[in-house]
Amino acid sequence: MSALLTVARRLGKYAPLRALAALTGVLALAACEPIGFTAAAPSAARIDPSTPVQVALLVPSGSGQSGDTVLADSLENAARLAVRDLTGVRLDLRVYSTAGDPAQAAQVAARAVDEGAQIILGPVYGREARPVGNAVAERGVNVLSFSNDVAVAGGNVFVLGLTFENTAQRLMSYAAAQGQGRVMLIAERTGAGEAAVRAARSAELGSQASLVAVETFDFSQQGVVDAMPRIAESARNSGAQSLLFSSDTAGALPLLAQLLPDNRVGPDRFQYMGLTRWDLPPASLELRGLQGGWFAKPDPALTDRFEARYRDAYGADPHPIAGLAYDGVAAVGALISSGRPDPLSRTALMQGSGFAGVNGIFRLLPSGGNRRGLAVATIRDNAVVILDRAPRSFTGAGL
Repeated sequence: MSALLTVARRLGKYAPLRALAALTGVLALAACEPIGFTAAAPSAARIDPSTPVQVALLVPSGSGQSGDTVLADSLENAARLAVRDLTGVRLDLRVYSTAGDPAQAAQVAARAVDEGAQIILGPVYGREARPVGNAVAERGVNVLSFSNDVAVAGGNVFVLGLTFENTAQRLMSYAAAQGQGRVMLIAERTGAGEAAVRAARSAELGSQASLVAVETFDFSQQGVVDAMPRIAESARNSGAQSLLFSSDTAGALPLLAQLLPDNRVGPDRFQYMGLTRWDLPPASLELRGLQGGWFAKPDPALTDRFEARYRDAYGADPHPIAGLAYDGVAAVGALISSGRPDPLSRTALMQGSGFAGVNGIFRLLPSGGNRRGLAVATIRDNAVVILDRAPRSFTGAGL
C-alpha cells in the first residue's frame, strides 16, 4: 500500500476516499434528495425596453463556510464581468445571499421577485434549486441554477452545470467512433453513482456505444478493495473495451486507478474514461493509472481566455464554476437583445440554437437539463492534451 500513500501525499487534501457523503467533484453541486416538481411557470412578463432588466443572482454567502464565501464572490465577479461585456442591453444585477440553505434561498428568491427580478441566476446547490423554483413559479419567473444535478430540474428550473448526461453522451459517442464502444461502468453506491448509471444508460440509447456491464462498490476504501476481484472479473468477461468511472479525484478514482492495473485490468488492456474532470486538482495529472485516460471538459480555448480576463480584472483566479454565472448573464443578454416580446420565457430559454458562453456553446432542454459542447481530453506525461475539440455550434459532431 506504499504506492497509495504516495498518491495521497501528492493529492494532499484530495486524497482518495476522504469523508464525503456523496461524490460531488470540484463542482460540489449535487442535490441531497430529489424534490417534487412544480408545474412550468406561467408566461414570463414582457420586457420594457426603456428600463433595465432586473436579474437576481443567488449566491451561498452567509453560510459560515469560507469556501462558500469565496465561491459567492467569484460568481458575483464573473456575473458583473459579463454585464460589462453586454452591448445594447441594460441589466440591473442584484445579489442575494442564500447561506446555502434551502429555506433561506426560497425566501430571498421570493423577495427578489417582489423587488422586480424577472429571472433568477443561481442558486448553487441542488438542494436549494427546487425550493427556489417553487417559490417563484406562480410569478412566471424562471430559474437558471448553477447545479449540475438534473434531478432538481424541471418546470421553471434549469441547471447550467456540467452534468453526467453531457459527459456520458460525449465520451461514449467518442469511444464508439474510436472502436472502443463496448463500455463497462464502475460506480460507487451513492446518489451520484446512481445518477451515473442513469446517465450511461441514456447515453447508450443516443450513441453507437453499448453498455455491456455495470459494477458498483461501497463508497469506502474497504468497499473498493472488497469489490475489486468482482470488478476485474466482470471487466475481463464482459467483452468491455472501455471502463467508465463515475468517481472523481477527491473520491475513489485514485484508488481504483491504483488497484485495477494490479488486478490485470489496467489501461494497457482497457480504455479508461471518466465522468468527472481528471485535471482538477492539477496534482491529479500525476496519477499513473490515469495516463492515457479520456475525460470531457468545456472548450479550453474559451475557458482559458475567460480565466485570463478574470485575473486581469480581479487579481485572482476564478472559482471553477464561476463561468456559469457569466454564461447565465450572457444568455439573458442574448435573449433580451433578440427583440422577442417574451425573451425570458421558458420557450425562449429553450431556443434550439442555444447560447455561447465562456464554457462554450450550450442549450437548455425541456427537461430542465442542458447540453454543452465539450472537448475530449487525455493525460499524457502529466499534462492535458485535447483529442477532439469542443464543437462551436449545434450542427456539428461532438454533441
